[in-house]
Amino acid sequence: MKVFLAEYTVCNDPCLAPEGAAMLDTLAGSFERCGHEVLTPEKPDLEAEIRRLAPQSDVGLVIAPDHLIFRYTHLLEQFTHNIGCGSMNAAVCANKQRTAAILSRNGIPVPPPPAAGGRRVVKPIMGCGSRGVRLTEGEPGEGEFAEGYVDGEALSVSLVGSRVTGNVCEFYSGAPPLLLAINRQEIAVSDDGLFHYMGGETPVHPAREDEIIAVAVRTMNVLGCQGYAGIDLIAGDRIYVLDVNPRPTTSLVGIAAVMKEEIADILIRASYGDAPGEVHLSGRVRFDRDGVIHRL
Repeated sequence: MKVFLAEYTVCNDPCLAPEGAAMLDTLAGSFERCGHEVLTPEKPDLEAEIRRLAPQSDVGLVIAPDHLIFRYTHLLEQFTHNIGCGSMNAAVCANKQRTAAILSRNGIPVPPPPAAGGRRVVKPIMGCGSRGVRLTEGEPGEGEFAEGYVDGEALSVSLVGSRVTGNVCEFYSGAPPLLLAINRQEIAVSDDGLFHYMGGETPVHPAREDEIIAVAVRTMNVLGCQGYAGIDLIAGDRIYVLDVNPRPTTSLVGIAAVMKEEIADILIRASYGDAPGEVHLSGRVRFDRDGVIHRL
């Protein structure tokens, strides 16, 4: 089988390229170990490369920042079988403000509105990682919104959803999302209030683990995500959902290092509604923001 894999930052964003390359290498290595031929872009023009390589492929996956993920995923879907989140669902998740509103309407806790004159978290409506996210008493600018600051443990939950939208009649299974792992996130706040993602640790088993998983699974189901998704949470007085990433995240690099199963096989099977019921993890690792692994 030929597999098309594209990660936008590798050729287009030097600051995020090491992180993107780590995810791409992890995925490509898994597909190759499963006996598949991997095709990747050779030039920065991702649209042209999708049009050139996706028609030659049996399946494909695009990783891109929020403001671009709909554009490139929608294009991919015109040429091959998408093993990631559907483009329409990814578009909803990419808008952080809209996502928070949808989750809140469905009874899923999100950070409350900021108190007047108090500290708040200001973030881009469409962002990438922690870029532009800051703790401040100021007002959001154009293309930003504000949330109340929530104290607690920063975690993410990595899930893989089986086919729930798209070719529903052919591939819908009704299977719940597959839990890969809960990951601890290392977030630093600099003197100017900017948040910085430093990496994380996986797998972890925090207090209220079952509640954390339940909130993440419900979030994924409400938003209709499929394929790999990373749900960012704060475990405080409640389990708050901060962000939903409808694509592979850096945590995948750590998870793949301790998971018996191949992520390639999981993604392909899930895209046809046939994800396994569980995965098996052995050991624990720490990973930095560039995907460098340290076994613990």
